[in-house]
Amino acid sequence: MKVTSGRVKRKRMSEINVVPYIDVMLVLLIIFMVTAPLLSQGVEVSLPESSAKTLDETEEEPLVVSVNRAGDYFLNLGEQTDTPLDSETLVQRVRAVLSQRSDKTVYIKGDREARYGQVVAMMALLQESGVRDLGLVTRSPDDADS
Repeated sequence: MKVTSGRVKRKRMSEINVVPYIDVMLVLLIIFMVTAPLLSQGVEVSLPESSAKTLDETEEEPLVVSVNRAGDYFLNLGEQTDTPLDSETLVQRVRAVLSQRSDKTVYIKGDREARYGQVVAMMALLQESGVRDLGLVTRSPDDADS
């Protein structure tokens, strides 16, 4: 009779253990769900309310210049839409964009808490740079919750 050490030999499994893959997938899903809202472009501006009608959609993305409550200027086009621009850079970029577009309208998105003089100064800068059609962006009272 042969004496064994008391260990039971098991047959090796050749199947993949899927549980770690599911764990990794769920962690990645959570990471993407958390970071997706942070990837939205633009500057957070609290718009004043108005009952003006909404504009028709066009093929080109509208050119929007924003003023935040601190008086910083932002342009919605380019790679760094959340980087403040000085007045000279803003004028140069607006001129460059409008020279390539058929729609020459520029929309101004001013924060509700921004000083009126800051918005007017930006309007004057845009007019000096050759912009003839200016529009103000407002929020409808129906969208007051968002």
